[in-house]
This record gives sequence, C-alpha cells and structure tokens, in this order.
Amino acid sequence: MPEPPSPTVGAAQTIIVGGADTDVTVIGADEQTDHDHVDVARWCRLARDVLRAEGRRGELTVTFVDRGEITMLNSEHLGESGATDVLSFPLDLDDSQPVRGDVPVLLGDVVICPAVAAEQAATHAGMLDDELALLVVHGVLHVLGHDHAEPGETAEMRAAELAHLERLHWGGPAPGAFRQEQS
Repeated sequence: MPEPPSPTVGAAQTIIVGGADTDVTVIGADEQTDHDHVDVARWCRLARDVLRAEGRRGELTVTFVDRGEITMLNSEHLGESGATDVLSFPLDLDDSQPVRGDVPVLLGDVVICPAVAAEQAATHAGMLDDELALLVVHGVLHVLGHDHAEPGETAEMRAAELAHLERLHWGGPAPGAFRQEQS
C-alpha cells in the first residue's frame, strides 16, 4: 500500500511552521493544481494552534492534493471510491514519551483536497475559507484520536471542532451560514 504524499519531496510549495526550538512543528505543502492558491502557511499555523490547544507536541504534516490523488488515497487506505475532502493518517499517538534526542514525536499526516472543499463549501461550512479551516481542524483532531463513528463521539468531536474554530479561526462565534453537517 503506498504511503500518503510526502510534503517534503517534490512539493510545489513547502512551509514549516514551528521548528527545532518549539514543541510543535507543522510541515505543509501545496501539491495540487486544481485550485488556484492555498495559503499553506495560514493553515499550518491553524493546525499548530489546534495541537497546542489540545496540549500535544510533535510533528504533523498538512498536504493539499488534487482530486486524483485524494481519490487514490481514499481507495487505498479506506476502501472507498471517489474523492473525499480530508484524510488523516495518525502515527505516534503517544506523545507523552520523552523526545529522544532531536527525534520529534511524529503525530501524523492530514491530506486535504481544496477542489472538493470548494465544491461542498456552500452546503457545508458556508464559505471556502471556513470549509478549509474546518477540514484542517477536523483532520488534526482525527490524527489525535478523535472519531465520529458513534453518536457520542460525533458530538464530542463536533464540539471540539467548533471550540477550536471559534477561538483560533474566527476569534468569536461561528457565522450564521456555518454548518458542520452537509445539507
């Protein structure tokens, strides 16, 4: 089974937020051509801030890919057909262990398809900007072990998403058009 895309190899744009002197590093890349411009640094900062708010440390990658790549990953890793908006690949879930020398705790990878996000934004988060923010937060929470397979898990994850978005993305209450469930 092929690995998720690596944002450090062949990336059109690679951004590192954090670094050796911080507790959280997010490496981001825009490897897609379906959507004009993705502000990789902005979304990496949001991912970093969510990790810090959750009290986590380590390294995370956020990669933006095209429809073909997300379709392939969705099929290979989840057995689902078609494109999806976000996939998460958790790695070292136990970040309570001490860092070994200069080896960071590898939290995982979040892969987002801006083309799918753009298509569903109007019936989901309301605007593309809010849709991408939701997908970043959603993906990071999945990497940290949150899930939405059961109703209780769904309620807990949605509450965490909304709290992070209100604090870190909007700086206040959600806009009236925002929805966490697609209509």
